[in-house]
Amino acid sequence: MDILYLLIPLSVIAMLGAMAVFAWALDRDQFEDLEREGQRILEADNDAPSVDPDQRGAPSGRAE
Repeated sequence: MDILYLLIPLSVIAMLGAMAVFAWALDRDQFEDLEREGQRILEADNDAPSVDPDQRGAPSGRAE
């Protein structure tokens, strides 16, 4: 029973922390264009860096 004196305030603090993070995300417009962000991960990434030609044939994890 004594543990409730610790767990109830901790759960209230955790809930307030989660609400604060959600309010911060709303304030920073994180949820404005959800459809665009869902499509963005499906599009081809043309800005991806190319592989260095010196590293193409080298096995990973071993230095030569």
